[in-house]
Amino acid sequence: MHIPAYARDTIRAALPSIPTSRQVGALDCCLCDATFGEDLAAVPLGPTPTSGLFGCRPCLTRLVVQARRTRDLARARGAEQARAESAAWLSARTQHLSRLDGVRHAAEAVAELAQDDDVEALRIAWLLISLESAYTWVPEMPEPPASVDREDPGLKDGAFRLDLAMMTAREAVAERLAYHVLNEAQPAEPEMCAEFECPEGCTGRHDSSHIDCGPDAVFDDLTEHGIAVERPGPTPLSPRVEALSEKSAIEAKRPALPDVEEYASAVLARFGLDPGDTEELVNVAAVGLVADTWRDGLLDCVDVADDRPSQGEVLAQSVDLHRRARAALMAARNLGPEALLAFVAVASDLDLPWAGGSCFRLGMVSGPVAEFVQNIDDQVWLTAEVMREQGWRAALLHRAASAVCKAPTHFGMPGWTETVASAMECLAVLDRSSAPDTLEDLAAVEAALLESPDRLGADALDWISYRFRLG
Repeated sequence: MHIPAYARDTIRAALPSIPTSRQVGALDCCLCDATFGEDLAAVPLGPTPTSGLFGCRPCLTRLVVQARRTRDLARARGAEQARAESAAWLSARTQHLSRLDGVRHAAEAVAELAQDDDVEALRIAWLLISLESAYTWVPEMPEPPASVDREDPGLKDGAFRLDLAMMTAREAVAERLAYHVLNEAQPAEPEMCAEFECPEGCTGRHDSSHIDCGPDAVFDDLTEHGIAVERPGPTPLSPRVEALSEKSAIEAKRPALPDVEEYASAVLARFGLDPGDTEELVNVAAVGLVADTWRDGLLDCVDVADDRPSQGEVLAQSVDLHRRARAALMAARNLGPEALLAFVAVASDLDLPWAGGSCFRLGMVSGPVAEFVQNIDDQVWLTAEVMREQGWRAALLHRAASAVCKAPTHFGMPGWTETVASAMECLAVLDRSSAPDTLEDLAAVEAALLESPDRLGADALDWISYRFRLG
């Protein structure tokens, strides 16, 4: 008779603790004491087929059936318990994930609001405090029951995404509040509004949103608080690269334009300009920057192109760039030469329509535009290098010296007033019946030419340029 494994414990529990000699001798059943005979065979229970205890088939069948029922009942109860545990776990899991997602969405919203200047900094601070409270109240990750798979990537992913969102929100709020504190500590500078082209009603506050202090400033700042942190050393170089770097270092010690301040001051004095007049120096330097970086390269670029801009379009755009160059040079005084990149972005933009209502764009030219853009980058890089090596004033003197030689009568130069006066004398006697309407009022035309010629429009400047050379 086959005895299944699940019934062995049940049969073992039914065996007598002290069997009789007849039970041991295989004469009587050890379960019911019935005598074995022809109608009742002995079934060995071990430990060997010929020794140990023996039971009858009816008793063993009864115990096997009992064990099967007990097993099936336990299985049913286990399945029911597993279903209940699974349902409870799914509910707890869903609730926990919902809590994680809710706080994560809140963190993403706080990070977005921190970048919105319309929301007050104090409000941003309170939002972070309430967000941190919500994050603190997120319960620990629930433990799944034994009947459920303990590996749950969904819960881990939700917690990980929440942590990332919290880091992003904290970083955004910290940056917003740090710059808010710095900007509030800075005094108003209404005298700079004209340089920054501020809208009407500006209070004179020009807030910063990005300050680059370089890689080592933090170590110097910490020493002021008595904290010494070892600076990270440079990555070791290979012998060949090290030899090349030593050679480059020797060459780098030589400034890009040695003694530029001395010779440029002499050049300006020769042309009657006072190098000590900062406002005039910035104006003239802006003219030189536009001439060296943009106008010279533009002539090479468009002279070989059939789709080149008109003289009026070039004049209007050069006036607009002069204004931007002046603002960039003024900003570089406090922010460093990186501020010149604002000028580069506009001067080299291939898709930006030109000033004066023109539809012309650099991208329309079939000439060597790539070389033109590269020349802008190279020339501005040179100005930035002079500014780093010899100072802001030296860079202004360098470009100003170029302006007095290349563009003495351009807009922004002291000689521009005489140019406008001569142009107005010419306009006064010309037949202006075919001229654009903006040239009817000569007084307004003169005022516009002196202050902002691009206000007249490219067409009007083109009409004048064909009859009188402006700059």
